[in-house]
Amino acid sequence: MAQKAAKSLAARNAALLNRSHIITLSLHVLFLLLHWLFNRPSALLPYALFTFPALAIEFYLERLGRPRYSHYDGSLKSAGEDLGASGLTEYMWDITYWTWGCMVAVCLFNNRAWWLYLAVPLWSIYLAWTTFFGIKNGLAGMGGANDEASSGGATGASSKRQQKLEKRGGQRVQYR
Repeated sequence: MAQKAAKSLAARNAALLNRSHIITLSLHVLFLLLHWLFNRPSALLPYALFTFPALAIEFYLERLGRPRYSHYDGSLKSAGEDLGASGLTEYMWDITYWTWGCMVAVCLFNNRAWWLYLAVPLWSIYLAWTTFFGIKNGLAGMGGANDEASSGGATGASSKRQQKLEKRGGQRVQYR
């Protein structure tokens, strides 16, 4: 079977996008139905403000991950990007899921549940902070070797493979 991995990725992406669209549509219909049923006119501004980022992200993920097929023979042209990838894609899904949770909380309680959405920028600040200081601490020792490594006592921090190679006399490289 040609392009088996691409076809399975395309099927997985299409199923994930279809499911997310159905969930989003049902949550928005539920919210608007409850809005008109209980006549809450002040609920539309926070609703529009807080659901816009998730809708924009969902549109972007649709453009990024939807598989494309040939018009002539129906063959797969592009499987789309992996929507289960870690990193920024994972963060975008987190924002979408959190927005869904906030919408459910607003439907169950009231407009004050939109305050739960503050977790998104707080989580972003936390991730940026840990990333910045993780890189800063990781680059601090690159100026030179530390005392333990320069004195030859670095066997405590090395792996078993490195210890075996050192015991044999190091890694042998042949030059021509």
